[in-house]
Amino acid sequence: MTRHIVLLGDSIFDNALYVPGGPSVVEHVRRILPAGDRVTMIALDGATVSSVFRQLERVPDDATHLVLSAGGNDALWTAGNIFAEESTDVRSSLQRIAELLVGFKSEYRRLICQLRELRLPLVTCTVYDSVPGLDSSETAGLCLFNDTITRTAFELGTTLIDLRTICNESSDYSSVSPIEPSASGGGKIARAILTALSDRGDFRRVIG
Repeated sequence: MTRHIVLLGDSIFDNALYVPGGPSVVEHVRRILPAGDRVTMIALDGATVSSVFRQLERVPDDATHLVLSAGGNDALWTAGNIFAEESTDVRSSLQRIAELLVGFKSEYRRLICQLRELRLPLVTCTVYDSVPGLDSSETAGLCLFNDTITRTAFELGTTLIDLRTICNESSDYSSVSPIEPSASGGGKIARAILTALSDRGDFRRVIG
């Protein structure tokens, strides 16, 4: 059976603007797909989890596999709110982070549930954390978002691509914008997608 793979989410997939002269993630996927298979990208640069719901309306009727990368922009928004506040109390800071995560947890789980209702194989991705210039507090904050993503993958039976272990070198990130994948990083992501799509079980963690 030929496959029609659909990429949803944010600029982890919609990264053409950040790889001038080099292949984007979707171009990498097209190059390595077996003959007859095809890929459609409806991911959008800047998308948050809440905005991905609108992408579901554009999923083609003949789609056979779904791949989602979402959560990074939500983490950026949360970090902007947290680091704008002054606090010398660790407990209060953690409480504030927990409050901001409530909405993300609810929206992310609702999104995955809605995607599962399409009854197609679903692959989800963690948020990578080796971005050049990311400090230790920001890396620690990403752990909380990735905890939600991985827990949801286990609970709802999606295959999980762990981008933290895949995009782990500075060369994996764009020189145009360090939070976006470079051409070489995009190649790694594309290969991980193909590996994930070969899975036959309800849950699998793809680490590279």
